[in-house]
Amino acid sequence: MASSITSKPFLGATKPGSSLSSDLQRLSFSSLHISIKPRTHKKLQIQAAGSAFGNYFRVTTFGESHGGGVGCIVDGCPPRIPLSEADLQVDLDRRRPGQSRITTPRKETDTCRIYSGVSEGMTTGTPIHVFVPNTDQRGHDYKEMSIAYRPSHADATYDMKYGVRAVQGGGRSSARETIGRVAPGAIAKKILKQFSGTEVLAYVSQVHQVVLPDGSVDHDTVTLDQIESNIVRCPNPEYAEKMISAIDAVRTRGDSIGGIVTCIVRNAPRGLGSPVFDKLEAELAKAVMSLPATKGFEVGSGFAGTFLTGSEHNDEFFTDEHGRVRTRTNRSGGIQVVIFFCYSLFLCLPSNILLGFHHQCNK
Repeated sequence: MASSITSKPFLGATKPGSSLSSDLQRLSFSSLHISIKPRTHKKLQIQAAGSAFGNYFRVTTFGESHGGGVGCIVDGCPPRIPLSEADLQVDLDRRRPGQSRITTPRKETDTCRIYSGVSEGMTTGTPIHVFVPNTDQRGHDYKEMSIAYRPSHADATYDMKYGVRAVQGGGRSSARETIGRVAPGAIAKKILKQFSGTEVLAYVSQVHQVVLPDGSVDHDTVTLDQIESNIVRCPNPEYAEKMISAIDAVRTRGDSIGGIVTCIVRNAPRGLGSPVFDKLEAELAKAVMSLPATKGFEVGSGFAGTFLTGSEHNDEFFTDEHGRVRTRTNRSGGIQVVIFFCYSLFLCLPSNILLGFHHQCNK
């Protein structure tokens, strides 16, 4: 099933091993002799880079779903930041599989170890190495995948590009790779909280056809406890039950459905982002669109903004009681042109959940 990719000659180019006409090969002048040698073609060399993100705070993830483990290297963390494995474990436990009937049944403790970059509970400013071992590999569950590609998975594309693929669990394309994002995310949240009091929250706002009504969640006051109060992580109890029922209905049929995660960032520092390719929206989009099964990204009003006129969509400025320049609305999602302006960032992440035969819904 393995495939290979070779370079092809341009239109009109000489084919390998062919010769020009005998007249042309015999062409010669008194001061110039032309000799034609057959062209040799090399196979296209494919670079498999792409596991790192960021510049000053740079994250590199590694590992595969059914290998020895997964993890990350975090480079650029400031020194003297209090950090322990317990700090990372809180968020890793939230990501951990097998928590409820609506997630993958794979059983992993996802216990992390920090092997470098931390000394006596404080970051040293050197690269931080975090590792999480795999303990519940089920390679036999994927025997059929060795002879057939899974629809809408990375099986076919990896095989076509690299000529080889990890049959067990999809390898690097598995959602288990996100462990290497959650751990540095916990570190980044700790830094931002200490630097500017920044708070990052996310909740499920839609599951299939169950849509949380606009305005039903107050983004200024919603808490992590409200989000964590149910297994689908929707802060509205009524709609949380509807979402769970929708997942249960397709789960019993062996099928899966998608949804939308809404993320809010409170008290973010102003000035994040730079023109033109390093816009904050562009950086966020690249990060979240690389998550498995993600099929869309919105900031502020998102695609719904196309239903408004320019005057309706504009966020009017005003000066609040503390003398700060604010906006009366937040249709831009806190980002004006390219740079973070407002105190609250709002974005949505539609996800088309196609996570295999034993996945129902991924949070």
